[in-house]
Parts: sequence; C-alpha cells; structure tokens
Amino acid sequence: MPLQQLTRETTVTPGSESAFDYDVAIAGGGIAGTTLAASLKNSGLKVVLIEALPPSVAASRNQVYALSLLSGEIFQAVGVWEQIFPKITPFNQISLSDSGRERVRFQPGDLGRETLGYVGEHQVLLSALQDFLTDCSNVTWNCPAEVLGVEYQPDGVVVEIRNRVEENPETQRIRTRVLIAADGARSRIREAAGIKTRGWKYWQSCITVQVKPEKPHANIAYERFWPSGPFAILPLTENRCNIVWTAPHEEAKTLAALDDAEFLVELQKRYGEQMGRVQPISDRRVFSVQLMQSSRYVQSRLALIGDAAHCCHPVGGQGQNLGIRDAAAIAEILTQAHQRGEDIGSLAVLKRYERWRKVENLTILGFTDLLDRLFSNQFLPAVIFRHLGLWGLRTLPPVKQFALRLMTGQLGRHPETVKALSVPSSSSL
Repeated sequence: MPLQQLTRETTVTPGSESAFDYDVAIAGGGIAGTTLAASLKNSGLKVVLIEALPPSVAASRNQVYALSLLSGEIFQAVGVWEQIFPKITPFNQISLSDSGRERVRFQPGDLGRETLGYVGEHQVLLSALQDFLTDCSNVTWNCPAEVLGVEYQPDGVVVEIRNRVEENPETQRIRTRVLIAADGARSRIREAAGIKTRGWKYWQSCITVQVKPEKPHANIAYERFWPSGPFAILPLTENRCNIVWTAPHEEAKTLAALDDAEFLVELQKRYGEQMGRVQPISDRRVFSVQLMQSSRYVQSRLALIGDAAHCCHPVGGQGQNLGIRDAAAIAEILTQAHQRGEDIGSLAVLKRYERWRKVENLTILGFTDLLDRLFSNQFLPAVIFRHLGLWGLRTLPPVKQFALRLMTGQLGRHPETVKALSVPSSSSL
C-alpha cells in the first residue's frame, strides 16, 4: 500500500523549537535502525523509533549473519558488545575452495588480528540492541506502529503514524527534523519519495538451514564455490552450523521440496566429511537474491540506510555489515552537525553521509557480484581467471591481505568512535 501524501493539518508553528516532537525519526526497527538509535544515545538528539512489529516478533526472525571485524568494533563503540559477544561465535579461519578443491585458507595472522569475524543470530543481535535502547532516555519506542504518510516541509517532516494496538488503534502526527528510512529492500518511504533504484535479480535463490555436525566445527567458516553457486558454512554456538546454499531458482525449489532423507544426502555431498555426518535441526528457508543500489541515498529531510538503500548477493556475508556501517556513519554525521548548530535535516548535512557511504557500498556490491559471476560458471576464461586469482591469494601476501581487509571491513572510512578504540583483545572483541 503506497504512503499517503499528507496535507498541512499540523498545529505546530514551523521554525520554532517547540515545533518539533523529535529531532530524528527512524522508520524500521531492524538491526540497522536499532543500531542507529543506539548510536545516537549520547548525541543530544531526541529520537523516535517506529517499527511495525512488536519487539519480540521483530527479534524472532530465524536468520544468521556473518559479522565483520568493523561491525564488532561499531557495537563495542556503541556499548552493546558485552551483551552480544558471549552469545555469538568468532571464526578463526576462512576456508575458500573452488568446486570442492581446497585452494586458500585465511588465518588471523594474515591480518595481524586474533580473529577474522563473527557469526551471530538475528535474535541475539536485535534483542541486545532492543535491551540497550531501554536505557536510552532520548529514544522513544513507537511500536508496533506503521507509517501511513509523510510530508516533507522546508524545515522538517510530518510523519503520520498508526499505532497497531488491536484494542485501541490510533493515528497521530509527529514532526521531526529528519526521517531515516530503515524499512528494508521494499522501502515504501523510498518509493514514495520517488528515489529510483538500479540493479537486478539474480538467477539464483538461497536455501538456509541450521545443522548439527558430528564433529566440532573448530570455528572455521567455509565458502565453497560450485558452478551452480556458493555454498557457505558458518559456525554457531553449541557446535551448530548455518548453511547458505545458493543454486539456480528451479534447483533451489527442487532441493527445498525434497524429503528430509533425500535433502540430507544432497546436503552431505556439498558439506563434505570434514565434520562427519550432519543433522539438520531447523526448517529450510528459501529466498531469492538481488543486487540493488539506490540512485541517491538522501534528499532534504530524508536519508536511506541498510537494505532501503542497497542490497547485495549474500556471498561473503557482507549485506548486514553494510547496514551497520551506514547506521554508524549517519549517527556520526548527525551528531557532529547538531554539535555545530547545523540543521541536521538539510541536504548539505545529509550529503556528507551519502558521500561517505555510497561509493563504499557500491564497491562491496561490485565485489560480491564479481565473486558470484566468476565462480558460478564453467566458462573457460572465467575458470582460468579465478584460478589465477586463487593462486594470487595463496602465494602473494599483499593480495591476500587486501582481500581480507576488504572482507573484514578494514578498508574505507571508519567512524571516529571506532578509531578511538584501542586494538581489542579476543575477550573484548
């Protein structure tokens, strides 16, 4: 359902301090949206977070993410890492192979760190962020609630919200200096603002399922490339693993429709015997994948973050990390602008965020697209090129380090709060 185009029926006086209910309104209480709200805790800004689902429902999604080193550093800078770290799994090795043949192993020593990244479940991350926000006196939850309409004014935004309380649903209008759209890949706010997107849907779908291997996973993350698509194994707590199995749409549908015994046979073929026999312990989930980049991330009074701004192929586990980096970046931009007495919703201020994040995100989108296309075929020039690439990763330390720094978020601009951190130990990060 499209958003309404509001008319001016607000009783506030534009231009006065009292005209604003909030400084920042965040539409979307997923990981990107809650990370932004948490990052604004000490900003001096009054924030409202609008989410359509009750917090417990929003946190219950059965999804797993690979978290980069930079994402961990952002969570540490926010102050939520101590709640997250004990419930997630660091991985201390990445095993990269082509068509079942071992090619490259990445070790923490290649990067001068004690780990290479982390694997965390959606519920762990979002619940920790939600709990953190209960202590943020400047953040108001409006949940469950949905955005019905938006009106952009020269000095602010009027947002119409319907509280989705069954016993007493009510509609209210709030006025804010800036609206942040964190409402996902099908962002209604982005569409209503007329912001176009570019990209394509892939010929592939992904099957995800959790398994319990017979032997310890040893905190190793695997990315195995097959002509049909990547096959990732991510280590979880309690010696579980999360599988992300990419295949052409019809093949993915066929695999998902197999009975448990038949599916296990096919899964074991891709999984290998390095951890012995595996046992699926969750339902299978199938989703299609796409690459998408918004033509612009901002306009006056509006900014897009996370999947509302961009989507990438899941190969390499980069998608959620980009949204976390978006949240940290715009939090820094808004906080600094507020401290300088600037209009935080002005195009000049929001453009700083776009310049920071748009090119960096496009780099990762291009990198994941290249990986998928290069490895998901048997075209002879592509086969030769990827073998040369794997040879370079295996034998040339500068090439290996560059690839690792890109995958772990160590390239590009970092938030000032992250730069201020000392190099953390494995116990703290």
